[in-house]
Amino acid sequence: MSAGAVAGGAPGPWGQAPAGRPGADPGALERTLREVAPERYEAYEQLLHALADGQVWMLLWHGTPGSADAQYGNMEISGHGYAPAVTSSEQLASSGWARAHEVISGREIAASLYRTRWGLWLNPHAPGGGVGVPWADLRRIAAGLERLPAGPLKLSEPQLNAQPFFALLERQAGEVRAVRALRRAWVQPAVGEPYLAIGLELYESSPPAVEAVRALMQRAIAVAPEGLAVSTVAMADEYDPVALWMRAHARPFFDREAGRPPTGPYPPVPPPPYPAQQGPGYGYGTQQPAQGWTGQPQQPWPGYPGR
Repeated sequence: MSAGAVAGGAPGPWGQAPAGRPGADPGALERTLREVAPERYEAYEQLLHALADGQVWMLLWHGTPGSADAQYGNMEISGHGYAPAVTSSEQLASSGWARAHEVISGREIAASLYRTRWGLWLNPHAPGGGVGVPWADLRRIAAGLERLPAGPLKLSEPQLNAQPFFALLERQAGEVRAVRALRRAWVQPAVGEPYLAIGLELYESSPPAVEAVRALMQRAIAVAPEGLAVSTVAMADEYDPVALWMRAHARPFFDREAGRPPTGPYPPVPPPPYPAQQGPGYGYGTQQPAQGWTGQPQQPWPGYPGR
């Protein structure tokens, strides 16, 4: 893979090294990092916001920034891959990293890593081992933190008295030819109110089809129980944790092709985005990283698509 921007601000293959959002506080990332602890989800959300607005120093195992053989370092925690990074030039010096590095904005590295389901591990040299950001949270940074629910998510079958709502969805879904199947899940974010997610499996995603499905959902929501928050999820989204859960655990409550042999439209469901750890629902960590992260590399990170 080729690394993106050149450390220190020199022009690289994609132009000047990004320096975070204009006006962003350069010390915010390290301050919020010190506040993160198990079950302190609000502090972790602040860390994600600081990462989105800031920049990190990515550690290169091979090559130099912008070179054809440039490759980030890699770690494995609880079976999940992470690329290590530090949060400032001072942290880089204290880490003892003697190879090259690359300075890159938090949003850009988030967009690059999550597509190959790699997380970002901040300051792995620090006492306690630093903090890991799973790929699902990097996806939130790339897409907009307010647009996607805060993880780790608790997902289950909905236990709702909402039969008129579901009956209307089933009946009208049969009249919208773009709809192949509908699934449902009850989503409890780590921060924020729980909501009902409707998984939409469509035959096509043309503008007329999308508009027809949007109108269908609006008609159904009109008869939903008062106060019930409803969101939709594209079942074809291979990176959405709610869609992944529904594919693995939720049977369709509407299926236009019920009774036909399964066609297997989706690839196998990948592992959940948050590492399994001690404690209920704790999806990021301050645990010690794998020994030897500055030593022999593990299986090289496969890289990310060109930008």
